Amino acid sequence: MIKISKHSGIYSLRVTQELEVSMEEAWDFFSSPSNLEKITPKEMGFKITGEKPVKMYEGQIISYRVGILPGIRSNWITEISHVDYHKMFVDEQRFGPYSMWHHEHHFEEKNGKILMTDKVFYKVPLGIIGRLFHPLIVGPKLKSIFSHREEIINEYFKNK
Repeated sequence: MIKISKHSGIYSLRVTQELEVSMEEAWDFFSSPSNLEKITPKEMGFKITGEKPVKMYEGQIISYRVGILPGIRSNWITEISHVDYHKMFVDEQRFGPYSMWHHEHHFEEKNGKILMTDKVFYKVPLGIIGRLFHPLIVGPKLKSIFSHREEIINEYFKNK
């Protein structure tokens, strides 16, 4: 389920997904920055440009390039600002296409499955122009990215 709402001048996106894997398998996959390339739509040309560490850690800086619109690529620098092993981690944009980006990844064992919840709080740039483009471009693009991600993750864990 993907839901976007707006409050206090920022948008929030919430995505939930059930995974039929152990907590260890889910955490191992999502705590590896190199797996970002696997779950991002190919047409976005996502590429980590800095060091590709095996596991994330609090304070880690990840730099990458990504296509934000057809023909427009952007550098994006995020920091892993919080890690609570097997429970959650947070990545926050330091430089990039959004005015603000705060992405929480939550993991919870529930009925023998892992309930994964993404909470993204973001603000689009360009003031009123950005807000006008949100329902036309930004919101649908984010929904498309997270839908693609859900399909890839389901397929990945189904084949394990």
